[in-house]
Amino acid sequence: MEVRPLALPEVLLLQPRVFRDPRGAFLETWNERAYREAGVDAPFVQDNLSLSLRGTLRGLHYQVQQAQGKLVRVVKGAVHDVVVDLRRSSPRFGRHAAVRLEADALHALWVPPGFAHGFLALEDDTRVQYKVTDYWAPAHERTLAWNDPALAIDWPLPAGTAPLLSDKDRAGSVLAGADTYP
Repeated sequence: MEVRPLALPEVLLLQPRVFRDPRGAFLETWNERAYREAGVDAPFVQDNLSLSLRGTLRGLHYQVQQAQGKLVRVVKGAVHDVVVDLRRSSPRFGRHAAVRLEADALHALWVPPGFAHGFLALEDDTRVQYKVTDYWAPAHERTLAWNDPALAIDWPLPAGTAPLLSDKDRAGSVLAGADTYP
């Protein structure tokens, strides 16, 4: 497996070994030993799947207790994926990393606990599947404002276009007032 740390070195872009032939391709989407050797040593407890229209922005989500690590993969379409370091003890607190994830690339993104995560769907019927290391805990769920100027995230939206947002994502907190990790 190829491993590429992003601008936040704990966040990893993982390219599993893909076996291609005239019929198509095969890969292991999860192999505990291979992912552990690649730096993802996490007990996953839940799998999630989101379906999004082009222009849908989901995030930036995190849980202040029961923090979730996420192994993210696009199974159809493409996203602009963003991760923000929310660990106050980190020298990279408040900084972000962004990467384009595409179904055809067959890679995965490891987002460790302590980071907010979100994505913008770049195609209609985009499907994102992700494994998480802890259960959804609505009482501890938080949303960081996707458009907080302090984060300076360059979302690839057409000029003058607003993303499709849930009420929860529209009401996200700016970093200065957000609950964070130690």
